[in-house]
Amino acid sequence: MSVFPPSFAKASGIGSWPGIKPREAAEVVVGELADGLSHIVELPARGVGADMLGRAGALLIDVAIDTVPRGYRVVTRPGAVTRRAASLLEEDMDALEEAWEVAGLRGGDRVVKVQAPGPITLAAELELANGHRAITDPGAVRDLTASLAEGVAGHRATLARRLETPVVVQFDEPSLPQALGGRLTGVTALSPVAPLDEAVAVGLLDACVAAAGGATLLHSCASGLPWKMLQDSKIDAVSVDAGTLVAADLDGMAGFLESGRTIVLGVVPSSAPERRPSAEEVAAAVVAVTDRLGFGRSALRDRIGVTPACGLAGATPEWARLAIGLARKAAEAFADDPDAI
Repeated sequence: MSVFPPSFAKASGIGSWPGIKPREAAEVVVGELADGLSHIVELPARGVGADMLGRAGALLIDVAIDTVPRGYRVVTRPGAVTRRAASLLEEDMDALEEAWEVAGLRGGDRVVKVQAPGPITLAAELELANGHRAITDPGAVRDLTASLAEGVAGHRATLARRLETPVVVQFDEPSLPQALGGRLTGVTALSPVAPLDEAVAVGLLDACVAAAGGATLLHSCASGLPWKMLQDSKIDAVSVDAGTLVAADLDGMAGFLESGRTIVLGVVPSSAPERRPSAEEVAAAVVAVTDRLGFGRSALRDRIGVTPACGLAGATPEWARLAIGLARKAAEAFADDPDAI
């Protein structure tokens, strides 16, 4: 298991960002999060190939995707969708490298995060040629996971080399609770999707973690995260929307932290609220969760991160900047003197 650098236990963004201009977005992210965990931006407003699943088209090795009415499908040969996804990802890396260079961060110890769909969500949301979800075919799941693991490892290594800085990997798993709970819909009512076994899910995640070559975290905005399963995995950190947490989550979160890992709390609204919260109010939302976990605040000062509740693609550019700024200020307050909050 890898250990996240101290800057991780401060602040980051989830990944998605409003607008269609990667250079402007990268400048804001690097400017606001240079002392935290900067990340490569995802700009889904650019359309096909730019959203979370579409980005997989640029990462998968020897597997191609194309569009279908319900989303994306695995196809035999790369086409326009795969090429477009690769081009957009290259553009995003160029933008981040340029912002990193301008900020004078090349060759330092500041950390950058890349995001990719996790293996379970990828298999749950991609269609096979027969129209069924890939997760219904164990062979397809294994092939997709191996392809994803290899592609993400290469992507991380490329960015680390270009920026001359450590890079961590975030696997987005919004469909994980549904896949484990048997709540994914089939093509028809007569073709239900069986629940994914937790041991299989752990194996899929661990294969991606092992290939990543560095620290990893799992992000999900969904409720009902399987904390015991995540603790059994080799994932180093879990990023959650704090608004989805219920009392049943607390024991699992405490066990995950007790195993020496990190939790990132999404406490900043993902879109502009009627009244802008202060950094002090955001920090108070963090301790409202941590105080229920049974640890002293000081014991968690390097083990808790702060982010927006979920991706910022639906926010205004103004709120996106404010949101990660609030996350940074609240995270710094918690890391510096949590007992004073």
